[in-house]
Amino acid sequence: MAIGDERLLRLLSQVRDGQLPVVDALEELRRLPYEDLGFAKIDHHRALRQGLPEVILGHGKTVEQVAAIAERLASRADRLLITRVGPECYTAIQEILPDAVYHPTARVITVNRMTDRLRREGVLLLSGGTADMPVAEEAAVTAELMDCVVERIYDVGVAGIHRLMDHLPRLWDARVVIVVAGMEGALPSVVAGLVGVPVIAVPTSIGYGASFGGLAPLLTMLNSCATGICVVNIDNGFGAGYLAALMTRE
Repeated sequence: MAIGDERLLRLLSQVRDGQLPVVDALEELRRLPYEDLGFAKIDHHRALRQGLPEVILGHGKTVEQVAAIAERLASRADRLLITRVGPECYTAIQEILPDAVYHPTARVITVNRMTDRLRREGVLLLSGGTADMPVAEEAAVTAELMDCVVERIYDVGVAGIHRLMDHLPRLWDARVVIVVAGMEGALPSVVAGLVGVPVIAVPTSIGYGASFGGLAPLLTMLNSCATGICVVNIDNGFGAGYLAALMTRE
């Protein structure tokens, strides 16, 4: 059952049991599609459609804008995800949402008021190098917020492929593998040749000049001869984590 479904059922149950006046319930439902803040139109209906409320991309927004959007989303949702933000934004968010948690490596803020939900195992996360960890952690935190148990294996890039081979049993037990790599971006192809489950390839902007800010690993991953690979955009850990969570749904 989606997160939004549970909230709607709770609302209808309150009306049925006489705990919430019909007029108040109507006002809640009227604002389900979206709420217009002028600088942002908040999609309150997204949790019903997709299972997770609208995610806030902090990059390019002011702290005040992020805080205002977060406050409105959290007033109608049990989970919240804000990506690409720094400590100063977390300070502002914590003042209005004391249950918010900051994940410094991922640069992500989460709110999770549904920690008792059943969690699904099977997501394995690999990174080519330690420098890829911020993007990898963004993927991990996203998948975890969507009820996944994420197993992490860091720094197993192709420059020392024996490090990866030491973890073959864990690769074979996974239901989906997220592979985050910069430089030449060869790691997802290697992994896809070893497993029979989907591999989500995430190119990062880590690398020297000819890496072109992640374009080189992106093209390598798109041109892989290994099967079962899907590729997300450069540094898009969020997209990878979201996709992995969808793939593990029953």
